[in-house]
Amino acid sequence: MSLKHFLLTGTFFFLLASSFPQNSWTLKTDKEGILVYTQDLENSPFKAIKTVCTIDASLSRLTAVLLDIPGSVDWVYGTKSCVLLKQVSPSDLLYYSEVNLPWPANNRDFIIRVTVTQDEKTKAVTVLGEPKAGYLPEKKNIIRIHKSYSKWLITPLSPGKVKIEYVLQVDPAGSVPSWMVNMFATHGPYESFKKLREQVKKPIYNHVSLPFIKD
Repeated sequence: MSLKHFLLTGTFFFLLASSFPQNSWTLKTDKEGILVYTQDLENSPFKAIKTVCTIDASLSRLTAVLLDIPGSVDWVYGTKSCVLLKQVSPSDLLYYSEVNLPWPANNRDFIIRVTVTQDEKTKAVTVLGEPKAGYLPEKKNIIRIHKSYSKWLITPLSPGKVKIEYVLQVDPAGSVPSWMVNMFATHGPYESFKKLREQVKKPIYNHVSLPFIKD
């Protein structure tokens, strides 16, 4: 895995959507119905990323995929490992993830708390990711990500079809230049969402039922 591949990973780019003006996104990628946008931020040299697409899946099925932490290695681009640390409730969990980088770069890791809520009227599902960098001690020779935030907004369009808006940004820490990260930042989300479309089709999610999600 090259340093360029690390820079392409979508794992590291998280930011809450409410932090952004709604009219300042620039479209960078439009392939196979997957739209990837970037936005400059005043408080960070790293660009924010927004990915928009539709997926053939129910709300429950897609949410189950997002909460399947070990399964993330199959579709989240650049991920080496994902481990569930704590299941606070069916809709609230903490997980640890590591990204493998080539020598001489150090691996990165991060700890995220994920919470899921659903709007009773619109049925839209929101999945928020909040960094919990201090939940576990840092590991030797691995750089811990401290600044990372994410927001998924999943809106039902018709039975078995949803629209996703995913907004993300991070400071990857260490000595990776921001201009390098920004140059390749849109590729990771695009590759991840292509694989996500395939991930939701797997039979293990055929009969999923989540008590906190109404389709």
